[in-house]
Amino acid sequence: MNKEFLNVIVADNNENTLIFFKNIFKELKIPVKIQCFSNALDLMEYLNNEDAMIPEIVFIQYEIPEKSSLECIDEFKRNEKFNNMVTAIYSDLFDEAEIEEIFVRGANICMRKPEDFKNLKKTLTDIITINWQYHTSGLNKDNFILKV
Repeated sequence: MNKEFLNVIVADNNENTLIFFKNIFKELKIPVKIQCFSNALDLMEYLNNEDAMIPEIVFIQYEIPEKSSLECIDEFKRNEKFNNMVTAIYSDLFDEAEIEEIFVRGANICMRKPEDFKNLKKTLTDIITINWQYHTSGLNKDNFILKV
């Protein structure tokens, strides 16, 4: 598979976090097209639209307004059009039970959001690089799970 850019969606109600994600993705050597949503309801409304461009990866804040991130994962699993989309759930803090629930529900990535920009950049760069390799090398999405 030869792609020109990676489609990414970020859903977070914190405008600063969205700005950080955008700035980090702009600096990557891998071309990334990013869309941002401030709540899960708008995210799901967009993704369920017939004309929506389904991203290769979606980052969702664990505790996002309007609809839970776990409900979003459930919707993704019920709809075939999301089968090739990687789902990353992130938060400042998770307990082990939450991490297990996130993976049991079907997310591919569970990310503890680093406190500083430098570490956030490194973590997102690692995730995007792995995801880019997945999309260009034919790895099996069903086996693609990452805890960072």
